Amino acid sequence: MLYCVRMDVRVPHDMDPAIFDHLKAEEKSRAQDLQRSGKWVHLWRVAGQYANISVLDASDHDELHAMLSTLPLFPFMDIVVTPLARHPSAIG
Repeated sequence: MLYCVRMDVRVPHDMDPAIFDHLKAEEKSRAQDLQRSGKWVHLWRVAGQYANISVLDASDHDELHAMLSTLPLFPFMDIVVTPLARHPSAIG
């Protein structure tokens, strides 16, 4: 099942920069692992914002939640999930 997921990151302004840098490095590593596994199908940055729009492939809502909750920045994200279905006019 494919999901369009928008993630807006809202890190507290008083977070220690060293801790934040460490979390960002862990986040990048985890996101790349999920991409390599085929679970994170597409990843796009939202220009001018600390946000992304992604397409994730999960067997169900619970697996999607489990994947998202493994992201190190998950506690600082506002997430909007939209389940996707194939459009009847889509080619391929």
